Amino acid sequence: MDPIRRFSRMLRISVGARRRAPLDVHEVSIVHDRVWPTDLDELRHMNNGVYLSLLDHARLDLMLRSGAWRKLRAEKVYPVVTAQSIAYRKSLELGQRFQIESRIIGYDDRAVYIEQRVVSKSEMYARAFVQGRFLRDAGGVAPIQEVGDIVGVVTADLPAPEWLSEWSAEVTLPSTRQPAPSDWS
Repeated sequence: MDPIRRFSRMLRISVGARRRAPLDVHEVSIVHDRVWPTDLDELRHMNNGVYLSLLDHARLDLMLRSGAWRKLRAEKVYPVVTAQSIAYRKSLELGQRFQIESRIIGYDDRAVYIEQRVVSKSEMYARAFVQGRFLRDAGGVAPIQEVGDIVGVVTADLPAPEWLSEWSAEVTLPSTRQPAPSDWS
C-alpha cells in the first residue's frame, strides 16, 4: 500500500474516532472508505494485501472509540495479529465505496478473536477472522485475562466459538523460543 495513502487513512481514522460516538468494546465498529488507484493490482481491482492493511485500520477505529487503546497504552501493552484468515467473494473496483465492520467475537485463555467484514451496498465482499495477542513494551506477552482487566471486560463471559479455537490450534506456529524449521517432508 502506498505509504502516503496508508498515513492518510490512519490519520482520518484517528481524527475521526475522536469525533464519532464512543463504542462499547463489543459493539460493531464501522469504517467507511473507497477504493483509490493505489489500492489496485494489475487486474484493476483492490489488491488482496490492501484488504489486510485496511482491516488493521478498522481495528484501530474499534480500539480508539471504545477507549481500549488509551487504557492498553497506559499500561504499556499493545495488540498484534497472530493469525488471520480471509475469504474473498467479490472484487472491489476503482472508486467503489465500501465499509469495514469489525466486532470482537470471543476470547480464549491466550487471544482475542475478531470478525471483520468488507461490505458494499449492504453486501459482503470479503470476511476475515483475526486472532490477536497482546505484548508488553518491555517484552513478553500480556495474558488475556489481564488485558480484560485493563480494558474493563470479563473475557470469560465471551468465549471464542469452538471452531475458531480449533482453527487457532491448526494454524499456530511454535513459540519464538522454540525452533521452527521449514521442512516440506
